[in-house]
Amino acid sequence: MIIIGEKINGSIPSVAEAIANRDADFIKQRAIAQAEANATFIDCCASVPEAEEVETLKWMIDCIQEVTDLPISVDSPSADVLTQAYKFCKRPGLFNSVSGEGDKIDKIFPIMAQPENKAWQVIALLSDDTGIPKSAADRLKVFDRIMAKAKEYGISPSRIHIDPLVEMLCTSEDGIAMNVEVISKVREMYPTIHITAAISNISFNLPVRKLINLGFTVLAMNAGLDSGILDPTNRDMLGLIYATEALLGMDDYCMEYIGAYREGLIGPVKK
Repeated sequence: MIIIGEKINGSIPSVAEAIANRDADFIKQRAIAQAEANATFIDCCASVPEAEEVETLKWMIDCIQEVTDLPISVDSPSADVLTQAYKFCKRPGLFNSVSGEGDKIDKIFPIMAQPENKAWQVIALLSDDTGIPKSAADRLKVFDRIMAKAKEYGISPSRIHIDPLVEMLCTSEDGIAMNVEVISKVREMYPTIHITAAISNISFNLPVRKLINLGFTVLAMNAGLDSGILDPTNRDMLGLIYATEALLGMDDYCMEYIGAYREGLIGPVKK
């Protein structure tokens, strides 16, 4: 599983306070904790007014890069911000994100097509100018348009993380059936593409949210999810991911699962 660590996000009150106070140690400690928990990318989201966003992201990215070499997921709803902030990264990372909305793709994909940026990846949301489609069929139409653009710019499927846009379970009439259908169809059409999700979105407004998050993760991985925006320091979640990969035959002889246990990443905290 590709793990995009979610703990440095200005929408989290403690992170927002650290950003406001320019508390570099707080940001660094969150980066270190996620790196030590085997995150693949460190997400970096300022959640400040757009006029302040580029400068704030530069400060945050600099803090992260002082303590870890992990690639950064540069996170902003503004494509204009992304086109500036990615330059602060010392190594190729992840644009988070584009969608079928407006001209976001036409701002980010040309950057990714440049020879010096061939290792950059991108999260692509299955939404467009009409909002978030209500049916799997309509989301897959957005997907088709995104992939046509990717082909136009020479962006290989392996550089794309498709986000089917997981919504709250408590407002759904059919559980996660639509998400499973989208994930399965995308995986069938493009075996090398990545499929991601903000895992905790599924459990908003429900009690004991971690149980819903854990159950969703297993079902989504079984459908083809191979990337997730989540808290890598959550030992229950990390253990579940390693276990599910082993159960799905993705971990030869359970070596990754055993290794994670020996490293102290999963299981009871070793004293």
